[in-house]
Formats: sequence, C-alpha cells, structure tokens
Amino acid sequence: MNKKQWIGSGIFYGLSAFGISLTIKASVGVSSFNALNVTLATMSGIKVGTITTAINLGFLAACWLLDRRQTSLKQKGSEYLIMFFALLAFGYLINGFVYYFLASLHLTNYWSQLAALIGGILISGTATGQVLRLQVLKFPIEHWCHLLAQRSLWTFKQYRYGVDAVCISGALLLAISLGLPLAVREGTVISFFLLSGAIAWSKERDLTLGIPTRQKRQG
Repeated sequence: MNKKQWIGSGIFYGLSAFGISLTIKASVGVSSFNALNVTLATMSGIKVGTITTAINLGFLAACWLLDRRQTSLKQKGSEYLIMFFALLAFGYLINGFVYYFLASLHLTNYWSQLAALIGGILISGTATGQVLRLQVLKFPIEHWCHLLAQRSLWTFKQYRYGVDAVCISGALLLAISLGLPLAVREGTVISFFLLSGAIAWSKERDLTLGIPTRQKRQG
C-alpha cells in the first residue's frame, strides 16, 4: 500500500460525501440509508453527518466482531482504527457540505432539484466505486454484508437489500408516526437504480490516473 493509494482513497471518500450532501440538498428524496439518516436528523435535531457516522460506527463494531481473518490483532486493530477515523472524517465532511458549503445553494424549481439529485448520485456512486476499486478504505455496511454472507446461506446482495428495506421502513415509520417530512420520495427510487449502476461502472475503471489497487500492489 503506498501514499498515492491513501491520497486517492481519501479524495474519493471526500467526493462521495460531497455527492451524498448534494442529494440531501436536492430535497426530493435520498437513498435508503440516507433516508433513515435524514429522518433521524430531523427528528433529533442532530446533524445528518453525525447521525451517519454514529450508524456507520455501529456497523463497524459489528464488523469487528464478525471478522475472523487469520491476521494479528495489531494488524486488525490498525485497519479498523483507520476505518474509524475515516468514518469520523466522512461525517464531518457531510456536515460541512450540507450546513456550510452548500448552505447558500438555492434550488428554485423541481428540475434544478432533480439535476442536483442526479448529479449527486453520479458523483457519490463514481467516487464509491473508486474507493472499492482501490481496496484501501471500506464502507462498513457493505463490509458487514460481505462478512455475513461468508457465514450463511444468504448472499451479499440479499443482506444489502435487507439493509435497504430496514432503512426505508424505519424512515417511513418515523416520518408518518411523528409527522416529519418524507425523505423516501422519488429520489429514493432514482437512487435505487442509478447509484448501484454508477458504482459498478466506476469500480471497473481506473479514474485515478494509474494509482494501483491494493490487490495489485500485494501481487
């Protein structure tokens, strides 16, 4: 693993946070996980990036318990510590973008909101694909689903869709029961189809100007 891989992963991690923030700013619905985060933030008054970090850290703790790789405790600890700080930074970036950097962005009509949503999805999806391609940093939910799939008859995809279903159900239940604004809207449907496609497209392409993946470096 070299310095360029760390820098590249950090940049794309930040771009993913920016893309997510742009979809939140669009206010026409967000992806399933972010729908729950936005709803919880509205309900509690806590910033959405802070909520995102808290839930991600919960998944990270679950990953630690499930991770049974034959590595030393020191190596495992260092990897998870890096992920811990990356998640803290991720939440801070979302807060910075949503509440400060994009605070003055006014989307005056529905079409500009849709444009911001689609742009945000493409940015976050492309950035996420590059993070996954470089294999330096991980996203806790996907890592948790992968670890569970290794230990059961269910597939990664089934677990990931299960997380989506729980997030959407939770967001809808809270919004309806407490009279909160709906974060599950048409943008959620658009995200469902467009985000995974953008991630898959990006993951198979080198958009880092030749930065090698972690797997290639080890080989």
